[in-house]
Amino acid sequence: MTKKSHSITIRDVARQAGVSIATVSRFINQTTPVSPGVATRVNDVMSKLNYVPQATARNLATKKTNAVGLLLTYRLYGDFFASLLRGVEEVTGEARLNLLIESRHPNLNGRIPPALGPHNTDGLLVFVDSLDDAELEHLSALNFPVVLIHRTSPARLKIPSVTVENKTAIIGIIDHLIEHHHRKKIIFLRGPENQEDSYWREMGYRASLEAHGIQYRPELLLPGEFDREVAHATLLNFSMADIEFDAVFAGNDEAAIGVMAALREIGKRIPEDVAVIGFDDQNRTAPYLTPPLTTVRAPTEEVGRVAARQLVNLIRLGQADPLTLLPTEIVIRQSCGCPA
Repeated sequence: MTKKSHSITIRDVARQAGVSIATVSRFINQTTPVSPGVATRVNDVMSKLNYVPQATARNLATKKTNAVGLLLTYRLYGDFFASLLRGVEEVTGEARLNLLIESRHPNLNGRIPPALGPHNTDGLLVFVDSLDDAELEHLSALNFPVVLIHRTSPARLKIPSVTVENKTAIIGIIDHLIEHHHRKKIIFLRGPENQEDSYWREMGYRASLEAHGIQYRPELLLPGEFDREVAHATLLNFSMADIEFDAVFAGNDEAAIGVMAALREIGKRIPEDVAVIGFDDQNRTAPYLTPPLTTVRAPTEEVGRVAARQLVNLIRLGQADPLTLLPTEIVIRQSCGCPA
């Protein structure tokens, strides 16, 4: 018979997980990293034994910080971040919660614990890869409120998430390039590796090519990282390979800025020689580029708003929607070749 949860000790967890008490303590308190395998084993034993650390149970039961955290990746900036933050701040302000923000480098995941967590917030909003799966497992084992932004939950954890529709919009905008502007040699700039937005955008790109009988060419898939400087350098380097292309899907609007600058540097006219399209519709940038940018409008501010509402519901009511997928729409301007 399994012991009642209140009689389970850290010693019991350590014994069943086959590790030291100090290792379990490090995992619980995130003072120093443990290996992913050990983290998973300890987490599984804690779940099996229904073990809740005494300090955590006491804090979660009696202590509220009246603050929530927003974990971001270190390269998030510009209009996208401003829009996301506006949405989050609107809801946290209405809920009378302080908002704490931490910018994390993905390379730190599993090595340095985040500064924000159960010890100083009542819940976390986690943007894409600012926490790895092992860290999410740890928070889930503590029953700590978390909502994911622009990524879905690991299947075994069932963490609520808020993201946008990518694939259908990209199919539509690539269809537009092919059917209305007869572009067939379309470069696709990928976003950061393993990000779901980038994956689904690539799936839309490939689906459109296939539907029109255009052969997929791996040499036209290039790194863009959702970053203007990376996209700029990528296009300049690619131009020296003497491979023909007549359009570029830049990955997002930020990268499109770098693409357009590179095309001008190599003497290509937009859109006469090369059409350019983006994603996000950064309203302080995209309409004012030369030519104005054809793109996909993503409801970035609403993503922040909905994610924050879900987190407030999770903290105060103990429930949130498992997955919220917000719609996107194509915005036609002149960079694809359409008239003003």
